[in-house]
Amino acid sequence: MSDYQVTNPATGEVEATYPTATEQDIQQVIEKAENAYKDWRGVELSERSAILHKVADIYLERQDELADIIAKEMGKPVAQGKGEIGLVAEIYRYYADNAEKLLAPNKIDVDDGSAFVEKFPVGVLFGIMPWNYPHYQVARFVAPNAMAGNTIILKHAPQCPQTAEVIVDILRDAGLPEGVYNNIFATNEQAATIIHDSRVQGVSLTGSERAGAAVAKEAGEALKKVVLELGGSDAFIVAEDADIEQAVKNAITGRFGNTGQACNAAKRLIVVDAVHDKFVEGFTDAVKNMSLSDPLDKKTFIGPLSSKAAATNLQQQLDSAIQGGATVLVEGGMVKDKPGAWFKPAVLTDVTESMDVYREELFGPVAVIYKAKDIEQAIKIANDVPFGLGASIQTQDPALATEIADKLEVGMVTINAPSGSEANTPFGGVKRSGFGRELGHLGITEFLNYKLIRDMS
Repeated sequence: MSDYQVTNPATGEVEATYPTATEQDIQQVIEKAENAYKDWRGVELSERSAILHKVADIYLERQDELADIIAKEMGKPVAQGKGEIGLVAEIYRYYADNAEKLLAPNKIDVDDGSAFVEKFPVGVLFGIMPWNYPHYQVARFVAPNAMAGNTIILKHAPQCPQTAEVIVDILRDAGLPEGVYNNIFATNEQAATIIHDSRVQGVSLTGSERAGAAVAKEAGEALKKVVLELGGSDAFIVAEDADIEQAVKNAITGRFGNTGQACNAAKRLIVVDAVHDKFVEGFTDAVKNMSLSDPLDKKTFIGPLSSKAAATNLQQQLDSAIQGGATVLVEGGMVKDKPGAWFKPAVLTDVTESMDVYREELFGPVAVIYKAKDIEQAIKIANDVPFGLGASIQTQDPALATEIADKLEVGMVTINAPSGSEANTPFGGVKRSGFGRELGHLGITEFLNYKLIRDMS
């Protein structure tokens, strides 16, 4: 049976199944991507830009349809799905508008002669993408690299095959030449084959630590560059001078957007003692008033989790924390009398270092609140995890915000707003959250050949 199928997480029903690629399919896709590269790398930037603008146009035209597909594949509420599609359009436009400047040669000051660095594509790239933002995470890999002149083979998440095919349709309809972007319903073993193929020059994965370690191992053995965007357990720090009402709103959005299934979600709410009780009261009241609703309803904020397996795993983590002594502020968990992958939001406190969940990522609607005696302890708690993706700081003091941000061991810091993503700002982390950057001016730099031209005459 194929791993690629649409299982509606709201109902638990399998709605479609797609065949897995054959070994012949794998070889044909690699060959097609390599052949397309020979022509695509020579296409003028203005022509590439026009195609990417058309991609953005089509995404916006099909926004409602695409959001419905996302909801049926992984449960994202359609209002949030439309937001994702809007960001996708912005990403394609950003690189269409800025690639010429970003790819321009850099002159180097030298004592004699001249020197400059030119930027060239490297060839065929392989992307392995997850289900939680099925268009956005593809766009942030495809848009910069297509503009740079690379060609792409993409393995999408097995639970999003319809989205995978729609992406192919959109890029084709926008005029992207055959072979520049190639979808493949590959197994993990076939993915390893693709990584090791000499025609493939680099690999990018967004996913779990386990998947990242496996892909990095294969890429290392094959001497291929790899970009990894992995898990996160982002801190959300609330300082004494924070606007508590706004901080609560930011925390709700940051923790429960996409039903808590975001790598940069606000998973650990760290509140200084002076405002702890006031924040907890406002936050828990808001969570208690949340309701689970049909993801196809435009008013829904919390839908089902992406799969029954995801819900089961999160329930095991929640149970482990409670058995270890965590205090339940808002009771939640799997909804067992309803088909699908429904999970009521939960809030915990008194999670200690002795518990596994202290350093694990909770990928779903479970928030953990920590009390810190002061900002220094809040920073210590924030850094005391193996992850280093992002963080959010709530304070009305710009100097304090900068001081905290500088001490956090993360790749991204957001002040007085929940963590998010923008087309023109880099995205990525440190420690076990991976390495490399996507989006912004850095997103186009990862898979380029920086060629030095040194004239000594």
